[in-house]
Amino acid sequence: VGLTKAMCDELAEFNIQVNAIAPGYFATPLTEMTRADKTRNAEILAHIPANRWGYTADLMGALVFLSSAASDYVNGTVLTVDGGYLVR
Repeated sequence: VGLTKAMCDELAEFNIQVNAIAPGYFATPLTEMTRADKTRNAEILAHIPANRWGYTADLMGALVFLSSAASDYVNGTVLTVDGGYLVR
């Protein structure tokens, strides 16, 4: 978060946007063991209102938005994609 904001501050004058995506819990090969542990998986899902792990496809909307002209005035922002995890 700090790096995103600092880079935004430094690069905005050159018309360079700096934003970040902060993913929550995502189903990847690196999280396979955690997802297979029924107790740990249930603990994690209890904190996600969407009640599921994220998938790579869930990031696509954020990526497309930040890469498009629709985000021309978005700068120094961290877009959280976590199924609502931070609200719990």
